[in-house]
Order: sequence, then C-alpha cells, then structure tokens
Amino acid sequence: MDELRLALVQRLIARLERLSADSVWAHRASGLRGSLLRYVEHIETGTKLKKEEMDQFEHMVELGFAILEQAAKEMGARK
Repeated sequence: MDELRLALVQRLIARLERLSADSVWAHRASGLRGSLLRYVEHIETGTKLKKEEMDQFEHMVELGFAILEQAAKEMGARK
C-alpha cells in the first residue's frame, strides 16, 4: 500500500473518531475504526496481508467513507 493511501486511511480513522456520540453512526464507526486501526498497524509494521485480508480492509475503508457521508447528512438534517 502506498503512503498516500495509508495517509488517507489514517485521516478516515481520525474523522470516524470525531463523530458525535449523539449520532447513530458513531456506534457503527467505533467497531470499524478499531478494525481499521489493527489493519493499519499490520501494514505499518510491514506485515504482508493476504488477498482476502486486503479485500476486507478495502471494504472496511469504503464502509468508513459511507458512514462519514451518512453522518454528515444527519448533521445537515439537524441544522
């Protein structure tokens, strides 16, 4: 995984962490964030991920962005 992609995933993790506890998406984001952190740790230490693991990781990244999008829509609806 290139450094730019890794930086993007780290930013995603940070944004998931900042979701308001009042959001229904915060609870969903919590477990996902923990899983993403474990994958990033493996990647940073140079552990080679199997194809299935990389596929799962990429799916979780997509899910993370979807959660952020839904949380942003929820925030817009409250204003």
